[in-house]
Amino acid sequence: MTATVEDQRWRILDPSLDPGDPGTYLRTAMRWHFGEETGSPFWLRRAKSLDFDPIADIRTFDDLQRFPNVVDELRTVPVEELVPRGYGPNPPAPRVFESGGTTGAPKRAILMPDWIDTAVNRMLEGPQFAGRPPANILVLTPSGPHKIGCMYDYIAERQNTIKFAIDMDPRWVKKLVSRNQPDQVEAYVEHILEQAEHILTTQDVGLLVTTPPVLRAFTRRPHLVELINAKVQLIFWGGAHMTVDERFVLRHEHFPDVRMISRYGSLMILESATERSGLGADQDIVYDPRSPVVTFRVIDPVTRRPVAYGERGQIVMNHVSKNMFLPNNLERDTVIRVPGKSGQVGDSVSSPAPVGTFDGETVIEGVY
Repeated sequence: MTATVEDQRWRILDPSLDPGDPGTYLRTAMRWHFGEETGSPFWLRRAKSLDFDPIADIRTFDDLQRFPNVVDELRTVPVEELVPRGYGPNPPAPRVFESGGTTGAPKRAILMPDWIDTAVNRMLEGPQFAGRPPANILVLTPSGPHKIGCMYDYIAERQNTIKFAIDMDPRWVKKLVSRNQPDQVEAYVEHILEQAEHILTTQDVGLLVTTPPVLRAFTRRPHLVELINAKVQLIFWGGAHMTVDERFVLRHEHFPDVRMISRYGSLMILESATERSGLGADQDIVYDPRSPVVTFRVIDPVTRRPVAYGERGQIVMNHVSKNMFLPNNLERDTVIRVPGKSGQVGDSVSSPAPVGTFDGETVIEGVY
């Protein structure tokens, strides 16, 4: 089908294309999200409370600092109000995903079908899958409303492989931790490990997707470690934090026969930042965001000014796409600020770690 003149106005926002010039991309996104015909009901309503005009006044990524952080509103806003009108009067249904509830009631984000399709393409082109024959996948991560587990349904369908999944409820574990019930946490983790061991004993699995706390728990079961080393080619981890020393021990003492890769991100950016290549096993991983769709700033949370490169600060995340607009989100992590790659907007980061408290809530990682 030939694109119309109207379609061409938004072509730069097509999630399957290279965004090109970051400034043009940003300004087009402002017209999309704040235009009466294309913006979501959420942002069109929210714009009335702003003391600036997003279309006229937001010209650079630094200008995104003018927006309030609205992610807390995603705990209660009807998700239908997040769908941009530009998807048409009868838009395709979005997939709705929720955060882990680390800092209170879960927040919700939407992924439209065009975003999911291209996100799966990027996953298949990334280091998890590129250059490696398709293999069955064991996903031992939060399931249900959580994006981290659900995306592998699409991967398995595309690759004609099999996805094995184990239920994991991170919110229940966080409740147990907050109630100071370590015996119950341990029982829940053992329940998860028993299921993983049964699958790995009886089935062929080439890719294991899980979190650092679960990886650490694996090491307490020698038979499970043997199964992973014998069967799994790649461990893909994320969703919680891991120090350089922990990663070194896991790689070299427990899983020497398995490649390990991670990503770093948040539901509020709809995807994750990738590991920078060329770094040694004893070096901090550097994570590069998919600029200009996702951009990072690392700041002093008191002054809100950038920290120096090599210094630790709190991370601010921006997501700018046709699918959603979530600017100026001060996240619950501290990170080391790292110069971005050539042509990248904003910072790269390394050594993420959770803050102790966030918005008055104790930050509890649990298993995710």
